[in-house]
This record gives sequence, C-alpha cells and structure tokens, in this order.
Amino acid sequence: MGNLDKVRVDKWLWSVRIFKSRTIATDACKSGKVKAGGTPVKASQMIQRGDELEVRKNGFNFRYKVIDLIQKRVGAPVAQKCYEDLTPEEELNKYKDWFVGKAAAEKREKGAGRPTKRERREIEQFKKNRF
Repeated sequence: MGNLDKVRVDKWLWSVRIFKSRTIATDACKSGKVKAGGTPVKASQMIQRGDELEVRKNGFNFRYKVIDLIQKRVGAPVAQKCYEDLTPEEELNKYKDWFVGKAAAEKREKGAGRPTKRERREIEQFKKNRF
C-alpha cells in the first residue's frame, strides 16, 4: 500500500472507512472519542504502524490496530487490510444486536394504503417494545 512512516489520525480513520467523512473523523478526535493508548488524540496527531486506537462511535467502543498507513480513501476490501479489528466480542455483539432490524424498510400489503393514526400508533408501540 503506502510507504509512509506516519499519517494524521483523522486522515487515516477516514481513509480506512471507519468514518464517512474526514470532517466527522476530525470532530470525533476533537470531542475525545478517539484515543491512542488510553489518551485522547488530536486530529493532527501522527500515527504509525502498530499503534492501537480506541474509537467511540454511535455509543459503541471499537478498537483497531494500525497495520498499514494510507492517505487516500480506498474501497472497503482494500481498507480492511490496513487495520486489525481488536474490538472485544461483547462490544461487537452489542453493536450487532442494535443493528438488527434497522436495515430493511417495512412493507405493507399492496393496496392497503397508508396506515391510519391508530395503526401507526400500534406499529410504533410494537417497535418500542421490540428494540
């Protein structure tokens, strides 16, 4: 990949697709959600191969080990080779449980029209109890 010695932490987090934009990665660093060795890092801090990062994202704690340094955003298959996911199993399970059922849109029978106010409230109550 890259033959860099060091790269900015915000640029790397964006490049390996941990954050959708560099601005989001920078803001996460500024608000203390990114740590190296248990210490919050600035967005401009340089990281190198072998560093371990803790990233708090959407209320979940992820851990990554830097395998390769890149500065340009790359496709997901290439990006996954640049880090090792060290996130504890219980944290991954919490994330997966939270994510289940959120990807697919709800379907209604064809010709049923929009839900009535009563039906909508029943649907919302069902969802609230389920998740």
